[in-house]
Amino acid sequence: MPRKRNQDTGRAPNGAGSVYYSESDGKWHGRITVGTRDDGKPDRRHVMYKTEREVISALQKLEQWYREGTLRKPGKPWTVEGWLRHWVENIAPMNLRYKALTGYRTAVYRHLVPGIGAHRIDRIQPEHFEKLYTKLIESGLKPATVHQVHRTARTALGEAERRGHIGRNPVSVAKAPRVEEEEIEPIEPEDVQRILKAALHRRNGVRFVLALALGCRQGEALGLRWEHFNEKNRTLRIRKALQRQKWQHGCSDPHTCGAKYHKTKPCKDGCKRHTHPCPPPCPDDCTEHARHCPQRHGGGLVEVDVKSKAGRRTIGLPDQLADMLQRHRERQEAERQHAGSEWHNSGRIFTQPNGKALDPRRDYAEWQELLTEAGVPEARLHDARHTAATVLLILGIPDRAVMEIMGWSTVAMKQRYMHVTDTVRHDVAEQLNRYFWDGN
Repeated sequence: MPRKRNQDTGRAPNGAGSVYYSESDGKWHGRITVGTRDDGKPDRRHVMYKTEREVISALQKLEQWYREGTLRKPGKPWTVEGWLRHWVENIAPMNLRYKALTGYRTAVYRHLVPGIGAHRIDRIQPEHFEKLYTKLIESGLKPATVHQVHRTARTALGEAERRGHIGRNPVSVAKAPRVEEEEIEPIEPEDVQRILKAALHRRNGVRFVLALALGCRQGEALGLRWEHFNEKNRTLRIRKALQRQKWQHGCSDPHTCGAKYHKTKPCKDGCKRHTHPCPPPCPDDCTEHARHCPQRHGGGLVEVDVKSKAGRRTIGLPDQLADMLQRHRERQEAERQHAGSEWHNSGRIFTQPNGKALDPRRDYAEWQELLTEAGVPEARLHDARHTAATVLLILGIPDRAVMEIMGWSTVAMKQRYMHVTDTVRHDVAEQLNRYFWDGN
């Protein structure tokens, strides 16, 4: 903190910040040393205001931030856009999986950069984020989507705070819109039976049996290979998942390569082309549209490791399900013989008629067709996983076994996936009835 000047000399004590008035610009200046720079030289900061009081106050804040460890690093401050782009392209990919990173990139490029990107990172306030959230809600985005934007900003600026680029994270103070937890109802038992019956008449119908009986995620089921099926022990090993990823440019000039597909103007009012909120125009340095690049790479259907260590599991199969898989293998072998040289030997359990991997989008469409055929109300494919977990609850399977089957790392996941159905409620009521009244 700048200390009182020596009354005899008019100079500040050694170690204190210096304050002086400049006749050339008519302003007060202050300078103070706050530690050292990365190159070992003193980190000397300069402030300038119209009054001496303002300069002294600014020096006091600098020294306070230095003591608290929240002082911004020296150098030209980042803009919000500059930092977000740097974070999502160079820092976040270090420890994030593809889908999580894709969500961050969508929030950054579609919402945060166009909305608040021009602000300096050390001057943006919580209110700026709250105003952005309000605009996004008014544009038609769901609160859950806006909350994802909020989480992305909080994570990105939290990293900037940890690295000393800002003194505090303004997003940690900003209020995000409230998100009502969607009540998920597992598929009713009679509907499950209708789905199973209809599924067994389809080429890859046993794939949906795996989802309903064992809770296999979509990517896990599509990533299964025959080497993962042990017919003798009647077990299924889950190690990999199949997912569709975004293509990357392989050319030397991604912006020019995609020039034909750049969006230069915003959509007109009443746009019917987009089912979701219309995307903003491409930035001046847009490097997207890699799917059209002649040298594209890294995209399409990609096999990846499962989500977590707990996800790498071996599941014991019910006898009927093991028999279904064996019959499915026999039908696939007949298809391979019929396809001849056109067959792609991928080794996957669930394939297209030519042996190629199944696209997740086509798989989801088949699920919807299956529900329609079975006369079952519309449901997400992921609801099958909730259904499998709830059945395990009804059957009273021990928690440790449930975690192994579902691929959960903690038993707390029960709260998300296990639901109290009418069957459970009636069972509890019967137990209470027997306890309190059957003996009377």
